[in-house]
Amino acid sequence: MFPLTAYLEAALELALYDKLEDGTFAGEIPKLHGVVGFGKTLRECEQMLRSTLEDWILVGLQLGHRLPKLAGIDLNQHAHGRMASNQKT
Repeated sequence: MFPLTAYLEAALELALYDKLEDGTFAGEIPKLHGVVGFGKTLRECEQMLRSTLEDWILVGLQLGHRLPKLAGIDLNQHAHGRMASNQKT
């Protein structure tokens, strides 16, 4: 499994979901600040949370933010002498 895929799966295992008063669902990954999703159904909420997580990771890497290590996976590590950042080489 690719590190990014493993990181996504590890993060989604930490997700917490709530059914809201209006019958819709909210999900969050507390360890990853700002990663939340909402949906009319639990499945839709899960899909929105995954989409938000993917965007959060990509933007974080592009901007050079340090991402939390999850399940022993550190996306901040250099691979092949390079690390994702917003700096041009």
